[in-house]
This record gives sequence, structure tokens and C-alpha cells, in this order.
Amino acid sequence: MEDIYIVGVGMTPFGRHADKSVKQLTAWAVEDALKDAGCDRQWVQAAFFGNCTQGHFDGQHMIRGQVALLPLGFDGIPIFNLEGACASSSHAFNLAVTQLRAGAADVVLAVGAEKMFYSDKAKMFSAFESAWDIETFEENKQHLAQMGKAIVPPPGSQSEKPYSPFMDVYAALGRGGLMERYGITQRQLAAVASKNHGHSVHNERAQYRNAMTIDEILAAPPITYPITLPMCSPISDGAAAVIVCTGAALKKYGFERKRAVRVLASVVRSASARAADAFDQGCTHLAGKAAFEQAGIAPNEVDVAEIHDATAIGELLSMESLGLCEAGASGELAERGETTLGGRLPINPSGGLESKGHPIGATGIGQIFELVEQLRGDCGKRQVEGARIALQGNGGGLWRVEESTEHVGIFGLA
Repeated sequence: MEDIYIVGVGMTPFGRHADKSVKQLTAWAVEDALKDAGCDRQWVQAAFFGNCTQGHFDGQHMIRGQVALLPLGFDGIPIFNLEGACASSSHAFNLAVTQLRAGAADVVLAVGAEKMFYSDKAKMFSAFESAWDIETFEENKQHLAQMGKAIVPPPGSQSEKPYSPFMDVYAALGRGGLMERYGITQRQLAAVASKNHGHSVHNERAQYRNAMTIDEILAAPPITYPITLPMCSPISDGAAAVIVCTGAALKKYGFERKRAVRVLASVVRSASARAADAFDQGCTHLAGKAAFEQAGIAPNEVDVAEIHDATAIGELLSMESLGLCEAGASGELAERGETTLGGRLPINPSGGLESKGHPIGATGIGQIFELVEQLRGDCGKRQVEGARIALQGNGGGLWRVEESTEHVGIFGLA
């Protein structure tokens, strides 16, 4: 299998961009990625575009990638549109890598962009409802209500304000898969959020850059037990892009090898009709297992990771599913500081989705941006010293008892 390299990355700050359209956010990230790579746009032979909500908000369906990229001069090349909930741009990245491995191109662009802030709050949060099976909406809610039912939420632990239905999903998964099964505590979840908010202080592209203590997070407004507001990812606008090439193209176009990052693995898996307690059949676990096999490394060789923390619960679930710790140990590791910068395995040094932001169609490549910067040694005060192997885990949607899709990427120094 031919070596594949990331040679350029670009990412807007994540947050509220009231004066920017999806087109403008896309252009910002793409132009930065081209500049970072030293890549002429005429060298790009295909593009993959991830976006979820532009159809819902703007009515722009069907050709979103063409609408965003053709004005930037990518005339005539194949442009593919991807939609996979929060994993949309990871799907774009995976198919860009697949295109290169198939020999159909030697330089490819993958980009994700999202504009999610909207004046109508009800419409804004309703954008998430199609990330699960809408034909079984009531069944979905009833099933969630049964998960972790032994954990009784305290009075006043439910928000009266509107929020994403996926916070209920994570709360149910947390009560059933972490608290009831392993005794993981709300304080340990707060430790995850505190760690991520602390990391984001040093990330100039993060939506939130204020450190928070564990006690401050526990005292914050509730969303749905055991989640409080700072444990959740915010509504975000933003875009991220990556230029990927073959080993032959690395030489042909004179890309700078010392700044290139090798793609050791890129794996996508989808959900299955598994039992709720069949964790060894979960799509994140299976994607991680396949990615480690593809990369030829073990989980204990990972130096830094960016994993899907749409809530603090998600980070702990992903740690366990990906084999980064033993089952049931994730909360204790977080509370002891082992996943904090300077710890045994720093996780989400960018601040994660909770603090960096979560413009869902751009999130996956946003994670990859951070890991490329880490492997290059360009992260300043949030740099993981000596990082040589990096892991990305990015999930999207819900089907039955798990995320509907998961991408796991593993990256190394060229």
C-alpha cells in the first residue's frame, strides 16, 4: 500500500461568524491549506466536501461542494459531497485517502464547513434531529429512557431551555454505560471538561478560552443529568481543510517532507444491531481495532489523541472503546490528570469539541488539523513533547445504541 501524506492544513477559528457564509468559511480554510502546503490549486485533482446543515438552514441541497469550491478555481475536477453527521469531514478525509490509494489521483483536497448559528433557536436545535432515524423517533426516546434507569437524576438537573436532543443521548449512554456499569462519577466527568477548558486557553482557534475548575463545572447550569453546560460542545461555525498526496507526488511537486505527516491508518465503520452490552461489537471499538492493525501499532504507542467529546461522556466512552484504557478506568485516569497535558496520554490538547467548538461538518478535519500541528511541533504552550504517533476518533449520528458511524485515523511523522 503506497504511503499517503498530509502536506497542508487550514482551519478557521471555531465560534460565531455572523459575517461569514459557508462559502467564505470554506475559502478561508482552503486557502490556508494550500498556502501551508505550498500547493498550486491546479495540482489538486479531486475534492471531497463535508457539510450537514446548509440544506436545513439555507435550502442549499445537492451541490454544496460545487457551490463552495468552484468559485475558488477548482474547475472541472470531480467534487464529491459527503454528509455523515458529526463525522462528515472525516468521511471526506477517508475518501480522499481512498482516492489516492486507488491511483485515481495524486493530490486531493478534503474540506468540511458548517454555519450553525441561527436566529431561530428551535430551528437551530432541530437540525440535529435527522442524525437518528426519524421514523423511530418515539422508539428512540423510549429506548434512551431505559438506559441507566437505575440512576435517578436529582431534582433540578434538567434544563428548561432548549438544547440538542443528542445531550439526552449522551446522558443516557453515560448513566447506563459508565455510571451504572462502572461507577464513574459526575465529578470525573467534570474533570474531563475542566481539562479540556484548560487546554483551550492556549489555542487561538478555540471558541472558548477560559479555564474552569471541576467545582465551577459542577455548579454550572444543568443540561440533563449528569451533564452541565460546560461539559457540552457549543453551537459553532467554522471550516477546516487538508491537502493529501501520495509519496510519489511528495517528490513530484516538491512538498516539504519535514512538514509532511504520514497517514498510518484511516478506517470507517458503521453501527450494527448489537445488544447494548456487547461493547466488543461497537463500531468505535471495531474501527479502532482495524486502524491499529492497519497502522501496525498498539494503543499504548499513541502519544496524543483528539477524540469525540461532544460531551465529557463521549470522551470517556471513546477512550474505552478505542482501547486507550481498560474498561471502567477512564474516569479515574481523567481525575488523576493522566489525560492532561504533561500526563501519560494527553487527550484533546486543542480543548476538544467542548471548548474548541463543534461545527459538525468541519469537526473531523478540525481534529486532524490539531494532530498535524502536534506532530510538527507547532502547538506552542499546548504542545505534547516528543509526539510521534497521533490518533483521531470522530463519531456521527446515532443508530440504536451507538454512533451510526465512526472514523479512526492514525498519523505519524514522515
